Amino acid sequence: MTMPITVPAYGKEAAGRLASMADVTADDGALRRFLHGLPGVDAVGLEARAATLGTRSIKTTAKAYAIDLALTMIDLTTLEGADTPGKVRALCAKGINPDPTDRTAPKVAAICVYPDMVATAKEALGDSGIHVASVATAFPAGRAALPVKLADTRDAVAAGADEIDMVIDRGAFLSGRYMQVFEEIKAVKEACARPDGTAAHLKVIFETGELQTYDNVRRVSWLSMLAGADFIKTSTGKVAVNATPPVTLLMLEAVRDFHAATGVQVGVKPAGGIRTTKDAIKYLVMVNETLGEPWLTPDWFRFGASSLLNDLLMQRQKLSTGRYSGPDYVTVD
Repeated sequence: MTMPITVPAYGKEAAGRLASMADVTADDGALRRFLHGLPGVDAVGLEARAATLGTRSIKTTAKAYAIDLALTMIDLTTLEGADTPGKVRALCAKGINPDPTDRTAPKVAAICVYPDMVATAKEALGDSGIHVASVATAFPAGRAALPVKLADTRDAVAAGADEIDMVIDRGAFLSGRYMQVFEEIKAVKEACARPDGTAAHLKVIFETGELQTYDNVRRVSWLSMLAGADFIKTSTGKVAVNATPPVTLLMLEAVRDFHAATGVQVGVKPAGGIRTTKDAIKYLVMVNETLGEPWLTPDWFRFGASSLLNDLLMQRQKLSTGRYSGPDYVTVD
């Protein structure tokens, strides 16, 4: 499956509706009034809705489809200080051919690495159609000066990154410096541009486990989309609390409402803590019932969950053979 790597060209109607919201981001006061004017989140209702969606029964045929769909949505990731070119190449090989015993297993969506490993991943993936995603902007803490963050982004794009996963300055957001966060996202978005007029897709990571309230998650979702995010992403996977069903549902609802208001489609990526096929299917049900079929593609929904891949493969083998093969039958990352 080959996915577009240029920023979507919005239709005239969508562009006009988005431009009509320019007053919202005209200055810090206007942005603050808008974000704090968003409806408050009913925490009990949100959590109950997420729990209800998680109880949907999926039959065998639908489960087989869901497993293959989830495989195509995985961003297979290695973000460790001990990463080597050999490890990245091995991860790319697994992304291209996840199950060596079954060549019908779909490829993953992307390989996610640090900027210095982008060129290695790009070469290893060749013409496979799998994207190279790179974290940037002083991942995972985001504690660096803006020029450093922009240089980090430009280096990754120049090396061939198709996607950039940036982290917001949570300290600035929690201090109420919304315009600072907005302008930083805009600047990183501009740094994603290539000389040929295309651009790397921008995923904006919130680190929702540090944002304290559901209201803050709703606000940062709207702020990021207004600033030009192509995807909004829950977490870095480097903190204690990462993606959760209620937080992901809230982000999906924000994307739905933003699309209704502007006509602009934005993707969602829950990351961290999603380890089982059962979990992945719950998220796919959530996407289908909140946003509908147009978002059920790797263009608009991703899993940041490398450990999920092996469980999906084992469940896929179970459906095919009628028995569990066990973890020894899939390669270890």
